[in-house]
Amino acid sequence: MKLVVVSAGLSVPSSTRLLGDRLAAAVDRHTPVDIQVIELRDLAVEIAHNFTNGFPGRALAAALDAVTEADGLIVVTPVFTASYSGLFKSFFDVLDKDALAGKPVLIAATGGTARHSLVLEHALRPLFAYLRAVVVPTAVYAASEDWGAEGLPERTERAAGELAALMQGLSAARPAKDDLPAEDDLAVVPFEEQLARLGA
Repeated sequence: MKLVVVSAGLSVPSSTRLLGDRLAAAVDRHTPVDIQVIELRDLAVEIAHNFTNGFPGRALAAALDAVTEADGLIVVTPVFTASYSGLFKSFFDVLDKDALAGKPVLIAATGGTARHSLVLEHALRPLFAYLRAVVVPTAVYAASEDWGAEGLPERTERAAGELAALMQGLSAARPAKDDLPAEDDLAVVPFEEQLARLGA
């Protein structure tokens, strides 16, 4: 299975990227996955050009394809002005509106203070619900004081376990093309006949 991490961190090194890496490693402990990381910082110019000319550049197109084809996503943003960053939102604005439908997504964010932790519930969760993604129940926020403190590893493991379970469940539920019934095998059975069969 393929897991894609979308990181909107701007600094190098980035605590946002670090959180994304930790979450991905935790998912991999629950179920083996191929991990690909997309650094939005490297795509900023192409994202801006996409808005003005309507076409993604080569790197942006590859990133959009990776997200669309992923079995699961981890999305991580720094908190800017009590919400996700503009770069983070811009990436999902240029993504096809149906690309995340039914896709398992783990939302996460980083910030300088724990007071911004509700950004996960009032900004990120509604965004991905609008995109019709399946957002895992546990979201992960890491403030500066959380690194190395109690609580963050436990939340990371719980969220990763939820994402891994969703990825496994949805990929198992998705029938292979060969398993789908042929059109000739599909027949409409009148309701009365169905009732008669039940009574037999």
